[in-house]
Amino acid sequence: MPQRLSTAAQSARAPRLLGALAALAALAAALTGCGPAAAGGASADGPHPQTAAADRVEPLTDTPPHPQLPTTVRSADGRDITVRSTDRIVPLTGSLAETVFTLGFGGHVVARDVTTTFEQARQLPVVTRAHDVSAESVLSLRPTLVLAETTTGPAEAVEQIRAAGIPLVVLDPAKRLADVGTRIDKVAAALGVADAGAQLRKRTEQRMEAARGRIPEGAGRPRVAFLYLRGSAGVYLLGGPGSGADSLIEAAGGVDAGKASGLTRDFTPITSEALAKAAPDVILVMTKGLASVGGVEGLLKVPGVGQTPAGLDRRIASVDDGVLLNFGPRTDAVVASLAGQIHAKGK
Repeated sequence: MPQRLSTAAQSARAPRLLGALAALAALAAALTGCGPAAAGGASADGPHPQTAAADRVEPLTDTPPHPQLPTTVRSADGRDITVRSTDRIVPLTGSLAETVFTLGFGGHVVARDVTTTFEQARQLPVVTRAHDVSAESVLSLRPTLVLAETTTGPAEAVEQIRAAGIPLVVLDPAKRLADVGTRIDKVAAALGVADAGAQLRKRTEQRMEAARGRIPEGAGRPRVAFLYLRGSAGVYLLGGPGSGADSLIEAAGGVDAGKASGLTRDFTPITSEALAKAAPDVILVMTKGLASVGGVEGLLKVPGVGQTPAGLDRRIASVDDGVLLNFGPRTDAVVASLAGQIHAKGK
């Protein structure tokens, strides 16, 4: 889910969609056959009902693991960071928070990024403004460990946190299914619980395999176009290779329509011509994005959408903003939900 999208960004690269995972942490109604319910969907009749477990993470065990500290890890910015305490953790993206909570450290997290919207973290103070980190807010909570991504900013705030002597570990963003295991390993290493990380990685891989099993036997491969929408900001983008959604669509047994139509960038402004060329059988949106254009009826009024096969058949799939592009321990639920939605028949 792009995190710092602006109208100007439409012709450039849409910022990390993972962030507003929070833009998919708001991931809509949840379905999963491999654990707690996860992602929801929308049809011509609107979003499906959410389930109580839709926006929760599932800790690996009931008893938090005991970290082996101190530990030194290599940050993505090339620094070696020594972590001596995990008593007060601040993860600065929804994806990182999801992994920290799933590893059993939820009780040690003292703040959240605006993209962290799952139930267990909802009452934590937010230390970002829009999607920019407030160094003052972070430092006021006396963290013993801050986890960030290379896209976290502004750079001045990151440096201010580091200058205060707080261990700050930077990770590369996760943008595809292949990044999930690596993300888990790196977060676990920073927390001093490599063994727990290996267990979570194995559980996640097993659930992902089960999620792929949700693809109906003998089903074709529908063309699915991911549209990133923020109607109030005038942002209308079509996903292509590297959007993050392409990896999920393919895992769910679909074809990324933007990529198949020849797009070369992760996001490009929506035009009637681009949609006609993509010719999607199904349109995938985030739930907040769908709401921002007035629901399914409003989406069909976006130029070009109503004339696509998906628009004519009203085949709209939706996933919560806070989950869709997180690429973490709940991604299996996203794939399971997508498999069910994109292979369902339209009305």
